[in-house]
Amino acid sequence: MSIGSIGMESTGYRVFSGGIWEEKYGYARAVVAGGRVIVSGCTATVDGEVRHVGDPYKQALTAIEIALEAVLMGGLTREDVVMVRYYVVEQRHFDPVGKAIHEVFSKVRPACTGVRVAGLVDPRMLVEIEIEALRT
Repeated sequence: MSIGSIGMESTGYRVFSGGIWEEKYGYARAVVAGGRVIVSGCTATVDGEVRHVGDPYKQALTAIEIALEAVLMGGLTREDVVMVRYYVVEQRHFDPVGKAIHEVFSKVRPACTGVRVAGLVDPRMLVEIEIEALRT
C-alpha cells in the first residue's frame, strides 16, 4: 500500500482521509490543536476495503501508516508521537500488534496502552490504533 493512495487533505485544524467511516460517522482523521495532533482510531481500511484480513500484524502496520500520514499532514513527525493506543479483538493479537508498534516506534518510545475489545465496526478488522503527537 502506498501512503499516497490514501489521499489525505488538511484544512489547517482538521485532517481528512476521505475514509468511509469519517463521512458516515462525522469525524476527522485527525485534529490539530495547538502543538498537538490527535489522530482518530485507524484500521487497515484503504479505499473502503479491509486489508490483510486475518493478519493482525499487517493490519497494525497499515493502521500505523495511515495514522502517521495524518500526523505528517498535521505538521508533526513520527518522532513527535507521545501516545499510542491500540484495541485488539483477540487476546492472541497483543503480541503481533506489539511487534508492529515496536518496529515503528522503538526509537521514539511513546507511552502506549493496549486494550482488548469485544469487536470493531467490521468483523474483518482485528486492530484499531490511535496516535497522539506533540510538538516539543
